[in-house]
Amino acid sequence: MYDYLIVGSGFFGSICAQELTKIGKKVLVIDKRDHIGGNCYTENRDGINLHMYGAHIFHTSNNEVWRYINKFATFNNYRHQVVANYSDEIFSLPFNMWTFNKLWGVKSPMDAIKKIKEQSMNIKEPKNLEEQAIKLVGTDVYNKLIKGYTYKQWMRDPKELPKEIIKRLPVRFTYDNNYFNELHQGIPVGGYTPIFKKLLEGCDVQLNTDYFKSELPPHDKVIFTGPIDKFFNYSYGHLEYKTVHLKHIRRGTKNYQGNSVVNYTDYLVPYTRILEHKHFEFGAQDVTWISHEYPTPYVPDKTEPYYPVNDKINNEIYRKYKH
Repeated sequence: MYDYLIVGSGFFGSICAQELTKIGKKVLVIDKRDHIGGNCYTENRDGINLHMYGAHIFHTSNNEVWRYINKFATFNNYRHQVVANYSDEIFSLPFNMWTFNKLWGVKSPMDAIKKIKEQSMNIKEPKNLEEQAIKLVGTDVYNKLIKGYTYKQWMRDPKELPKEIIKRLPVRFTYDNNYFNELHQGIPVGGYTPIFKKLLEGCDVQLNTDYFKSELPPHDKVIFTGPIDKFFNYSYGHLEYKTVHLKHIRRGTKNYQGNSVVNYTDYLVPYTRILEHKHFEFGAQDVTWISHEYPTPYVPDKTEPYYPVNDKINNEIYRKYKH
């Protein structure tokens, strides 16, 4: 008899398992995949730790969180600096003075702000993602670096997406291309998977086990970390998620693109970005591994949910499940 059955071995499930085991609870963690770690799972190939479900950069300003995670890993000093490729033009992300200088030749924040105001003067109160983006960075940045990428990523016209989505993207009037502002940032040396192995020490783990299809041992309580709509058998309808497919490719070169992440913002390019995994840990291997990230239509029970679509319809459905 288990005190807790934990469904999912990602960060939430694994940390719950660690803390409950520490206080003497008998815990079973199950996962429908053949590995632990959820979407943060990394796999070592040729001495390079591949982020198998897309790039994951650990960042936080919470000192308690940072102290806690450092008990399970040593972090390097990686700083996330993204490059954008639009029709073979290279731009710095997130939007900052390097971006504005490349587009407009401006050198001062005042000139950049003036240019953005000129290009967004017809928008008073943004009603959707497109209008919000233009209000933040102007039409030139929107057309080259946001419109096509957003259309690919969400598989929707930006006019149909809520303005809140774009608000989380950093916009800076400094020459700072560090994507995150948090106090602590880095990649675990050796990849993420060793963290989960340590977190799950002392409890039972059962892989290739679907909570909804498998015969499970007796247990008192359940901690479920999967999609909430599936847990309630879609009783209020399906929630919509964004999902992706990654194609991992080995290249016989030391350095393929010179950066960990390059976004391809032109709509005509089928993938949204290319990851080069060795750059997350400053690798010097003689070969490299890259991953093309393709947007994929979400199909409940058949594709992996990555990010919820936070529009009005989905938020209403979510509220019903929550209450």
